[in-house]
Amino acid sequence: MSPSTTTSAPQDVDSQEEFDGRAAAPIDASTEPVDKSEVRVRRMFGEIAPRYDFLNHLLSLNVDQYWRWRTVRCVPPVGDAPVLDVCTGTGDLAFAYARRAPQTPVVASDFCPEMLDLGRQKSRRRGTDRQITWVEADSQALPFPSDKFQIVSVAFGLRNVTDTMAGLREMTRVCQPGGRVAVLEFSTPTWQPFRAVYGWYFRHVLPRIGQMLSRNREAAYNYLPESVGQFPQGEQLCQRLREAGLVEVTHRPLTFGVATLYLGRKPL
Repeated sequence: MSPSTTTSAPQDVDSQEEFDGRAAAPIDASTEPVDKSEVRVRRMFGEIAPRYDFLNHLLSLNVDQYWRWRTVRCVPPVGDAPVLDVCTGTGDLAFAYARRAPQTPVVASDFCPEMLDLGRQKSRRRGTDRQITWVEADSQALPFPSDKFQIVSVAFGLRNVTDTMAGLREMTRVCQPGGRVAVLEFSTPTWQPFRAVYGWYFRHVLPRIGQMLSRNREAAYNYLPESVGQFPQGEQLCQRLREAGLVEVTHRPLTFGVATLYLGRKPL
C-alpha cells in the first residue's frame, strides 16, 4: 500500500514500546467461529480486490504504510538471499522490501489471483517486475523448497489462513536456518480510553464504510473485526510461533496496540 515514489520514512512513534508478554483481550470474542474456509476467503478477497488498496489506506488513515515500513526496518534483508512475503495481497509489504534492498529478490505469494493481478500491474508501473516474482500459492502448502528464504513475512494475512499452525509451519520450513519470520497482524489496544474508542470504530464504523465502498457480497469488512476478535494475540500467538519451530520469539505493539509485529528466528 506504499506509493510508487520514494517517500521519507514515517516518524518512529513506537520506538519506546518494548517487547513483553501481555496478551490483550480480544475486541470481539464471539462464540460462533468466523468462517475462514478457503473458498469463502478466496472469493471475498477476489471481490474486494479492485478497491482493496484504497480502502486499506482510507480506513487505517494511511497508518498501514507506517506498519509495513516498521516491519522492514525491524527485519531488514542482508545479502542477496531471497525474501518471501506470503498472503501478499497486492504486494505492499513485498514492495517495501524491494525498496529497502533493490538487489534482493522478493517473492510475493497469494492464493487469490485477482490480488496477484493487481500486484503485477503495480510492479510494472513501479519498475520492480524484474525484482519481484508473483506466485499463486496456498500458504498452507507453499511450492518452495525448504531453507530457501532469509526472511519470510506476512502482513495481516495469517489471520485469514484456515489452519494457522499449518501456515506458520510452512513459513518456518521455507525459511533458512538462522533466518527470520515476521508476522504483522491486527491486535487489540490495551490502553484505555483509546481501547474503547477504537473498539467502537473497529466494530461499528469501519465495517459500514468498508461495506458501502466495496459493495462486497461476502461482507469482508464485517469479517475483519470478527476475525481479529477470534485470533490469538500477544503471548498466545508467540506460543504458536514457538510451536511452529521458531526461537527468540518476541512481539512489539504498534500504534497503541492497533497492530502487533511478531518476530521469530529459525534455529541453525
